[in-house]
Amino acid sequence: MLRPTAILETVLYVAALDPATAFYRDVLGLRLLHEDARMRAFDVSGRGVLLLFLRGGTLDPVRTPFGTIPAHDGSGPLHMAFSVSAEDLPAWRRQLAAASVPIESEVAWPAGGQSLYFRDPDGHCLELATPGLWPGY
Repeated sequence: MLRPTAILETVLYVAALDPATAFYRDVLGLRLLHEDARMRAFDVSGRGVLLLFLRGGTLDPVRTPFGTIPAHDGSGPLHMAFSVSAEDLPAWRRQLAAASVPIESEVAWPAGGQSLYFRDPDGHCLELATPGLWPGY
């Protein structure tokens, strides 16, 4: 049986692109790859792409010269996790505090990983997770 080799893109839907862009660029340090009126794309350390779409802005298919992108959308507080090293966790705490982003929860997992949970401007639940959270990570 064929299996995917990785998750390439993760999507969040946001109320306004500019504040969301500032958060992911300035607070999390992600590099902006692409921007237009309906979306933003960020590089996640060369291992994936985070896409931010304007909520309700992709309810119709988007026709491009290369092909058609099917309609999609989402609502409510979604969850995603970023991998970080255990050594960087104290620096992440300081970086979030400096940006006035409160840590909502911290979890010490049985296998040794740790997670910090916080919210983006749209209320999405974001996680910074160290190795030990899942088998193989």
